[in-house]
Amino acid sequence: MSTLTLSYHRYTDRSWRPTTRKLLMLMTVWYQRGRQRQQLAQLTDRELRDIGISHAEAQTEASKPFWQA
Repeated sequence: MSTLTLSYHRYTDRSWRPTTRKLLMLMTVWYQRGRQRQQLAQLTDRELRDIGISHAEAQTEASKPFWQA
């Protein structure tokens, strides 16, 4: 009589975790960058002077897409 042996291998490959973590970190950076640019665009000329940025510099920075550093 022959015996049939089945082996059960649990999926333990976690190679996707570093990639997922990097993707989440990148999305967080993009969100923060976009939010900061929105806030920069809303600053008054006086507030811009306080931080040492001209209106033109603020507009240039605020007009960049979120993925561009």
